[in-house]
Amino acid sequence: MSSSKYAALIQVFVETPVFTAAEARHAGIPSRMLSHFCKKGMIERIARGVYKGLQAKINIAFQWEDLALIAMSIPNGVICLISALCYYGLTDQIMREFWIAIPHALKSPQRFKTRIIRMRNIDLGQTKIQIATHCLKIFDKERTVVDAFRYLSREVAIKALQAYLDQENSDKPNLNKLMKYAKLLRVDIHPYIMALTT
Repeated sequence: MSSSKYAALIQVFVETPVFTAAEARHAGIPSRMLSHFCKKGMIERIARGVYKGLQAKINIAFQWEDLALIAMSIPNGVICLISALCYYGLTDQIMREFWIAIPHALKSPQRFKTRIIRMRNIDLGQTKIQIATHCLKIFDKERTVVDAFRYLSREVAIKALQAYLDQENSDKPNLNKLMKYAKLLRVDIHPYIMALTT
């Protein structure tokens, strides 16, 4: 097949937000041609075997675009920890890496600027958010705060808890759910809640 025929086949992927080398091969495009199309500026490699089309209409707020692309490229992944805290506005930390949780039994995939955390109880507190037209998995606020005490520094976790407790109106904190998650994940956050609310 000539390169012009590959060029015709790549057009579908040029407008695709995220696709894999396996999907391209299934469509008749060999992996070697993906490097060629990257050099031509039609697609971009975002991780090993994962690409994005540079004409894709993503319509995602700039700050979330790369996070959304990485999350979409890991089918079993759930946005967690610093990435989730940033999304919910519960931290002043800068998201220098994308934090994605995967089931503990799975092998960690390699992604650029991404920290993969293998977790048990990955269904607990899992919810979905809509970013543009994309539905992504993320831990809810309560699970994210509890996980902060499990995986992050005490300072970051306490600040996240404080920000969570300071929410008002529709974002009012759900202490029952927070304590339920803490118990299930064996994290004693009760003293911190008492110190911050009394």
